[in-house]
Amino acid sequence: MKYPSFYQEIEKIILKDDLSQFLGTFEDGIIEFNYLDVVKSAGHSCPTVAGAYLVSLKALQYLYPNEIPQRGQVSISFNGSFAEGVNGVIAQVFSHITGATQISGFKGIGGKFVRHSLMNFDADIKGQYKFTRKDTGAYVELSYQPNVAVDPRQQGLMQKIMMNQANEQEKTLFGELWQKRVEAILTLGKDDQNIIQINN
Repeated sequence: MKYPSFYQEIEKIILKDDLSQFLGTFEDGIIEFNYLDVVKSAGHSCPTVAGAYLVSLKALQYLYPNEIPQRGQVSISFNGSFAEGVNGVIAQVFSHITGATQISGFKGIGGKFVRHSLMNFDADIKGQYKFTRKDTGAYVELSYQPNVAVDPRQQGLMQKIMMNQANEQEKTLFGELWQKRVEAILTLGKDDQNIIQINN
């Protein structure tokens, strides 16, 4: 399996999952996610998937500044509906990382490790997304905009590909330009407030 090397170079998200520890899945319940993990789950790498990964990273760092984030202990709200725009794709990435789901998640064991009902939509919040710790009630609201310039060649190449008029070199170039922008979003987004905004 070949893929751009930067997928493995983006900062990892490390969490503790009590369910995985209980079931002997990972030692001490420690789980690592990297960008490649969510790309494989989504089936592609794009500004939306990159943004969802960055929002998760920033939110968990904000909520757990001096400790390992607890998987399954964070609820997530969206300011729009599940069907609106790319919210469905973003929700899947959030679920992959945090374990939070709306109705499809694990129902728990003896009232513990419940993962469903941790995600809701059409919420009255300031940002696009709100992450809340179940134990303390601490929260952070964030918004994401992929404010990285698009290479001017990209649109024309996309049109040629969609019209079955592009040669192999043009198809390859389009993919390279697309991933170059994704890399820039991931590289800049961790610290650039024009990409990830905290709305608290």
